[in-house]
Amino acid sequence: MASIDNIRKNRLKKLEAIKKAGINPYPSKTKRTHTISEIVSNFEKFEKAKKKIVLAGRIRLMRPHGKSTFLHFEDGTGRIQTYLKQDALGEKKYKFFLNNFDIGDFIEVSGTLFKTKTNEKTIQVQDYKMLAKSLRPLPEKWLGLKDIEERYRKRYLDLLMNPEVRQRFNIRTKLVKEIRNYLDNLDYQEVETPTLQIIYGGTNARPFQTYLRALNKDFYLRIADELYLKRLVIGGYDRVYEICKDFRNEGIDQEHNPEFTMIEFYEAYADYQKIMNITEGLVKHLAKKVLGNPKMPVLDKKIDIGKKWPRVEMTEVIKKYLGIGVKKMTEKQLVQFCKRNKIEVLKQMSWGQLVFEIFERLVAPKLINPIWVIDYPQDVSPLSKEHPKKQGFVERFEGYAGGKEIFDGWSEINNPLEQLKRFEQDQKMARKAEDKITAHPVDNDFIEAMEYGMPPLGGIGFGIDRLTMFFTNTWSIKEVILFPLMRPKK
Repeated sequence: MASIDNIRKNRLKKLEAIKKAGINPYPSKTKRTHTISEIVSNFEKFEKAKKKIVLAGRIRLMRPHGKSTFLHFEDGTGRIQTYLKQDALGEKKYKFFLNNFDIGDFIEVSGTLFKTKTNEKTIQVQDYKMLAKSLRPLPEKWLGLKDIEERYRKRYLDLLMNPEVRQRFNIRTKLVKEIRNYLDNLDYQEVETPTLQIIYGGTNARPFQTYLRALNKDFYLRIADELYLKRLVIGGYDRVYEICKDFRNEGIDQEHNPEFTMIEFYEAYADYQKIMNITEGLVKHLAKKVLGNPKMPVLDKKIDIGKKWPRVEMTEVIKKYLGIGVKKMTEKQLVQFCKRNKIEVLKQMSWGQLVFEIFERLVAPKLINPIWVIDYPQDVSPLSKEHPKKQGFVERFEGYAGGKEIFDGWSEINNPLEQLKRFEQDQKMARKAEDKITAHPVDNDFIEAMEYGMPPLGGIGFGIDRLTMFFTNTWSIKEVILFPLMRPKK
């Protein structure tokens, strides 16, 4: 088998031959009259009309048979068989094609339609034109695209060679489109908030830091857009949402990428129960519009998201799956339980953090069918409103399916004094843990905005990447991000 370098040298010679023949191998326009999908879906009509059709696309397969050649020819919409015959093109033009055109080249073909004896829809070529000469062979001509890292680094080849990958990203596109449709129909307004922020906030995460020369000032890349969206609610927007890139300077694994896409939406005069209603309705809408079926595969199971999702307190979920009543356990007892179950306990972890860690490590992976886990410890929810009936807990929820957390939302704090107290508590706990950078900073500008008055409201944030993993049953985030962050090659 020829090496890639030798194949490239051979194709460069062909490129020169095309140029010497007075042909521009990279023209700027084509006379295409239809897409391939338009032709294939209305084939009989076009065949009967016997009009000349002009198509443009890439050669994917060549089968020469003496004085005739069959091509598999495709554009972004579909594939059709193409038939070149020496008698129709003339000997010189036919041989020029065979000698200088390769799999991977973009060409324009014009001709009429017919069906072969095997009923294959085909265009018989009366003329052709080079649109772009490819200099490297597609993977099927050499080693194949098998290396997973190469698939991610060269996503363009991954999309070309693996139709299921392209379908996965088509689903992602449809999910974003239908999220917008759903929220727009509920009178939510889509907005944009800053990516560069003087103070990062909206969650507990390690930020990326950058430097703005014009102001001689350090800035941070957004870790969440929550605090800016809440400023808009204060400013009179009752329902807002944003789909944006967030950046967190943390680990890279199967479920996390430092750069990812989030959606957050907030509604004035709504609590966490209403936000759950809206989100559950959204998921069912997406299943109907994108998949056409509420029953979907998740891991090796099949779940039905069309049913009513139960809403169960976190402490009760723990009790159901582990048989322990954490409400009655002390910090010391929780620490001992964690150590027995090989859960890492960090310095100065609070009671609520220990409960959350037990839930996340031992219970969450067991939540296969859709469920809302509600009423979280206050210690792990610095932006959530205190529960009116449960001291130490807040009105927060997370949506789980397939053992994965998909959604995270809550009733928002609208008391500026309480919010300031939470920020300061978070900073104090972080100092004890010697990890101040991941604590929520005190955003005095946001507190000042709250002091002008913020209505009661509920909100939620969830990752578009995680949602796509859920809807495609693909549990690696690199498989749903077109160009995931990769370690640079040496």
